[in-house]
Amino acid sequence: MSNPAEKTSISYSNNIGDGAVASALPAHTYVHNTAPQLRVIGNPGPLGLFSFASTTFILSMFNVNARGVTVPNAVIGMACFVGGLAQFAAGMWEFTTGNTFGATAFTSYGGFWLAYAAFLHPDFGVAAAYAKTPDELHNAVAIFLASWFIITFIFLLATLRVNMALVALFFCLDVTFLLLMVAEFTENATIAKAGGGFGIVTAFIAYYAGAAQLFTNENSLFTLPVGSLRRRLD
Repeated sequence: MSNPAEKTSISYSNNIGDGAVASALPAHTYVHNTAPQLRVIGNPGPLGLFSFASTTFILSMFNVNARGVTVPNAVIGMACFVGGLAQFAAGMWEFTTGNTFGATAFTSYGGFWLAYAAFLHPDFGVAAAYAKTPDELHNAVAIFLASWFIITFIFLLATLRVNMALVALFFCLDVTFLLLMVAEFTENATIAKAGGGFGIVTAFIAYYAGAAQLFTNENSLFTLPVGSLRRRLD
């Protein structure tokens, strides 16, 4: 019989409480025949949410023509390295915690921002390919946004047993995609600005949700309520 003292439980902590995306999988515990050692993986949720929020905020400000900015290309760097790379990395780390929802959402939207940056960057030649048919470019972007409207709606349904903050986040994000999609199909600047307005609201909800995960009893003087839906629906 093996000696229990030689077995070490290595636990992966989501640190989710009520302020994080609920894990769709049980917590993983592995046992190894090594010297006693405890390794805890931190919560990547705040990184993913702040990366998403900041990039969404900047693009949405451009969409409402804040300070006269009408060309969104200045968001390329942010979309590549923050909304794209940092959020994608947060998604990969969520996989190690067993949080399937968080991993899928962060990785997906990280990919979204990288793809959007490719739309804007001239080296990818997307805009140049439609130079002679600008209407076709609007329709192509609208179809691109339509796919994300569908994905976001699925994510919205998956948050209905988590908390109100995430429900509000994905609802507003889905409305944002819907308005921007319609704006591209119709080439309507007013609807595009409305989409930008909803995007700004979405960004601030994401900031709040990220802060709710970051402000824990261990490192903060206060915590933020997120409106848990678990007990209400059980």
